[in-house]
Amino acid sequence: MSERNRDGKRSAREALREQRAREQARQRRKRTLIAVAVVAAVLGVGAVVGVVATNHGSGSGAIPGTPAAAPSGATGDGSLVIPVGAADAPSVLTIYEDFRCPACDVFEKQFTPTVHALEDAGQLRTEYHLVTLIDGNLGGDGSLNAANAAACAQDAGKFRAYHDVLYANQPDEQDDAFGDKNTLLTLAGKVPGLRTAAFTDCVNDGTHDNWVRKSNEAFGKSGFNATPTVLLNGKSIYGGGQALTPDSLRQMVADANKGKPAGTATAAPASPTASVSPSP
Repeated sequence: MSERNRDGKRSAREALREQRAREQARQRRKRTLIAVAVVAAVLGVGAVVGVVATNHGSGSGAIPGTPAAAPSGATGDGSLVIPVGAADAPSVLTIYEDFRCPACDVFEKQFTPTVHALEDAGQLRTEYHLVTLIDGNLGGDGSLNAANAAACAQDAGKFRAYHDVLYANQPDEQDDAFGDKNTLLTLAGKVPGLRTAAFTDCVNDGTHDNWVRKSNEAFGKSGFNATPTVLLNGKSIYGGGQALTPDSLRQMVADANKGKPAGTATAAPASPTASVSPSP
């Protein structure tokens, strides 16, 4: 066989391999888009839902050899839960959220007043798991940085208020504004007493970054695959065709708590509600 023919066959084989690789990549992208569309349709919202991606990006797994510094008061397996409300509340609302996730924002804007009222009445404890799916799906560091900043706010005893400020000022999903730590520090100014030197250092140093990564890693192993995932006493109550409303949530909690004493909750300060641009 001539050298020219051998070169021609090698080129043909290489071209075929490249074509197959392109087709496989196209099919993977198509499956991901279909999954996103299906989940969004099920939830009945126009926002793109965070789904587990093959490439999890900067928030996917713990960096080997780096300590996972849990925020103050974190509980649960591996200290990966941020609790809000009375420790002895008779019911527990578990929420897996990503601060860049628009569907999480839809949930928060609809249910936050109800959840806070139940927390303040000692009827409900909310357990937050912070997730970084959007960083993995779209790139950037906004999910990671915002979750770290929220954990820093937990250190200061102001997680709930800062959590609400982040959602009140959530940028467009494609805009990684929370990737800018100055934006997160500016928003902290809306929570009285939060923007201290200790909080600023915690945000800028990424003190809880590896803890956030471990939280996201645990979510990937949990069997859940979208944010928000919302459970009441371990049972899924949001999405999947379930028509949850603030009234039905209150009724669910009342039914679950029937005959049980309320927890020893102390009403938390009201969270800032003004919605402004996240740009510093």
